[in-house]
Amino acid sequence: MLYGCETWSLTLREERRLRVFESRVLRRIFGPKRDKVAGEWRKLHNEELNDLYCSPNIFQVIKSRRMRWVRHVARMGERRSVYRVLLGKPERKRPLEKPRHRWEDNIKMDLQEVRCGGMDWIELAQDRDRWWALVNAVMNLHIP
Repeated sequence: MLYGCETWSLTLREERRLRVFESRVLRRIFGPKRDKVAGEWRKLHNEELNDLYCSPNIFQVIKSRRMRWVRHVARMGERRSVYRVLLGKPERKRPLEKPRHRWEDNIKMDLQEVRCGGMDWIELAQDRDRWWALVNAVMNLHIP
């Protein structure tokens, strides 16, 4: 399901739909819970699912994969087509409506979450140790 998620630029609607899908799958895996007081079966609440499922949630996986891919892109150089596509600026003007998030905007937001928002991510990606520390920090973020 996450094939190519490194290059996704998610909207809030898409994030909500992914969160709902993940909860639905986890509810299916863990099944209903029997209420001790009433003796009836009920669905698990999101908090209970998070307690039962100790692996990273879908957004932690997406963000960590995106951060790993960023390092590859940053080290490619401007001559490579992948670099130009992901970081290039379109020549046409955008319509007057709300501008879309670009892939680079998502990277900057991910870096802000780990308190590295003001740094140039292309330079930061050149230092392997600092970059892997950032990837691990993104994996350990608590994302509701």
